[in-house]
Amino acid sequence: MQVGLFFGSFNPIHIGHMVIANYMIEFTEIQQLWFVVSPQSPFKQKASLLDGYQRIELINRAIGNDYTRFKVSDIEFNLPIPSYTINTLTYLSEKYPHHTFSIIMGEDNLQHFKKWKNWEQIIEKYEIYVYRRLNSISSDLIENDKIKIVSAPIIEISSSFIRKAIHEKKDLRYFLPEKVYSYIDEMNYYKK
Repeated sequence: MQVGLFFGSFNPIHIGHMVIANYMIEFTEIQQLWFVVSPQSPFKQKASLLDGYQRIELINRAIGNDYTRFKVSDIEFNLPIPSYTINTLTYLSEKYPHHTFSIIMGEDNLQHFKKWKNWEQIIEKYEIYVYRRLNSISSDLIENDKIKIVSAPIIEISSSFIRKAIHEKKDLRYFLPEKVYSYIDEMNYYKK
């Protein structure tokens, strides 16, 4: 099975993530998409990060129970922190030898890809599906045959924008999947 790995902190998951995920499933060779929740990215601060299992709960609520092509993965919770993509890919490839894994990332991440641990090994062994972002600088890696540029809709919503707006008591019900919005509101996440 062709599995696309959508890495992120998903703090919180929002409609932009869901649109990208839906596009990848419907318009690429990816058969199943796993939201890989990162406990701590080496490039991000932990200050406003919800607990990993709280973020997994938000993704489960976004996905629902009736769509089998999306799955949430806590695999990085059992690997050393900070989370390095090469470690996760190596582990998953060994654990699931009948799956073919690829990475899903925004064009903004591609321009910094050469800073990733063992980036050469990643690009040698795995395809990378890249969705466009506004104001991203093109990377020389775009010419690599392992890089697949996709024409997913460009939705400029960030989790940091969502957190800040909730903290400022803005009503963002249409920026989040309905069950995610309700749960965040019920649990008072990001309000303090």
